[in-house]
Amino acid sequence: MVRTHRTETVVVGAGGAGLMAALYASRGSQTVVLSKLYPTRSHTGTAQGGIGAALGNIEEDHPEWHTFDTVKGSDYLADQDAVERMCYEAPEIVYELEHMGLPFSRTPEGKINQRPFGGHAAEFGKRPVPRACFAADRTGHMILQTLYQQCLKHRVKFYDEFHVLDLVLSPDGRAAGVVAYDIDQGELHLFHAKAVIFATGGFGRIWQITSNAHSLTGDGPAILLQKGLPLEDMEFFQFHPTGIYKMGILITEAVRGEGGVLRNDQGERFMERYAPTMKDLASRDVVSRAIYLEVKAGRGIGGKNYVHLDATHLGREKIEERLPDIADFCRTYLGIDPAEQPIPVQPTAHYAMGGIPTDVEGRVRRNAAGDLVPGLYAAGEVACVSVHGANRLGTNSLLDIVVFGKHAGQDAARFCQQNDWPELPEETWQPSQATIERILNNTGEDNAARIRDEMQAVMMDHVGVFRTAEGIQKALEKIHELQERVRHVTVSDKGKRFNTELLEAIELRNLLELAEVTAQSALNRTESRGAHYREDFQQRDDEHWLKHTFVRKEDGQIRFEYRPVVITKYQPQERKY
Repeated sequence: MVRTHRTETVVVGAGGAGLMAALYASRGSQTVVLSKLYPTRSHTGTAQGGIGAALGNIEEDHPEWHTFDTVKGSDYLADQDAVERMCYEAPEIVYELEHMGLPFSRTPEGKINQRPFGGHAAEFGKRPVPRACFAADRTGHMILQTLYQQCLKHRVKFYDEFHVLDLVLSPDGRAAGVVAYDIDQGELHLFHAKAVIFATGGFGRIWQITSNAHSLTGDGPAILLQKGLPLEDMEFFQFHPTGIYKMGILITEAVRGEGGVLRNDQGERFMERYAPTMKDLASRDVVSRAIYLEVKAGRGIGGKNYVHLDATHLGREKIEERLPDIADFCRTYLGIDPAEQPIPVQPTAHYAMGGIPTDVEGRVRRNAAGDLVPGLYAAGEVACVSVHGANRLGTNSLLDIVVFGKHAGQDAARFCQQNDWPELPEETWQPSQATIERILNNTGEDNAARIRDEMQAVMMDHVGVFRTAEGIQKALEKIHELQERVRHVTVSDKGKRFNTELLEAIELRNLLELAEVTAQSALNRTESRGAHYREDFQQRDDEHWLKHTFVRKEDGQIRFEYRPVVITKYQPQERKY
């Protein structure tokens, strides 16, 4: 049975970007939110350290400095007009969140408290500056709770545990709605809409060691890729330097912002060698590579592939006040007390700088020339505006979701007011139904878990922090083998209700699609820039590669096109921290 709904704006995803978009869309259009999770379990809730804004509450700061740090951090691949818009709107949107009820930590004077974060500096790079506005180490959690309450207040309608399987496009190329699977009932639903906003988050589950939740399987970008639309800058995926050893669970940059330091097996504070000015607060790509180089040189702890994050000198009072969740993580997962023992950490796949290409209003680009898909929007980590370029600065993820989530919601409401419902194509839910039936009826011995493990291992080995053409080719060969195998995946559960095995098979197909275009884009870009480091092309090459990659699949073949980087004030120069 297929149920049909008609609304004006459909938001796919209920994290910070989706909720901000829904809140603003609801002010001018009938709005529903579809989420495969209960909204407050979305991954925004795990963002710990803070949201960046040049409030200047602790020391002098300016949006212009924030803009420069973001452009520099991006290794000059970010579009500077978009970065300026984000950084100059940051103070206003932080105060807007405060007025919505977000409980920020306070200074003794009652102002929003701020702390330093990696890559954020005063006077265009001279010294670290406190710019991260925080709510202890639960900032993302508080943003999520606050926005969800606001959406309920404004009567946004939620369909929780609805897994979106397909985008519906009208015969004339407009977004016309989505097809979703009701996880509880095992039924398909067609949502006919004027505007569709994708806010489905990242896809870190491509890699073996990741900070990302099991739900971050790249559903949004994979669906658009399957529709023949392009993705942008997929070769750039950030590895956060401090994930818990073997687990990948994130130890927030706020630990280093509060004064924690990285140490090797000799007890040496090694970041002074790699970034003499910013030290442990250099940008994430720089710190992640430094950890790998220390390990490669035999200075990992006990000869293993991790180092120590030492916060013991901060004192128990400061740790329990400023970093209570981190202290709890360490006790729960490691059995250690961070006030007395250093934390074992290694780089963990963390954040997608690339994704669905959009303009600053969240409107999805159809191609590198900038043509738009009417009524289709994306915001948050799933989108590539691009404000992060080749490497995102910490705290800019939470800023990105609220700034561009707001703009996407506002523009979607405007679009709905100016347009009627688009015509539906002949087939809407039928392809999704056929996919479900094929998986349920497959016979064989291969299962999704086995294939997923093999994908994650080869991506970690060959498309991680360090990359070579030979390694990427090996990864692609394996991915192509796995893509063939996933077509024949068998599920033992043939039921309808809460068939998580069925959904894992669908998610795995999405992950493999994104693994393929990520690896192919990494092979294609013959330079090192930000998070993309090629050992066989170790220098940044602005002459040939100061441009955005657009990748699409046509008839099973991967095609590339390019868009120039927007440069306004800051000419590319060597990055030094």
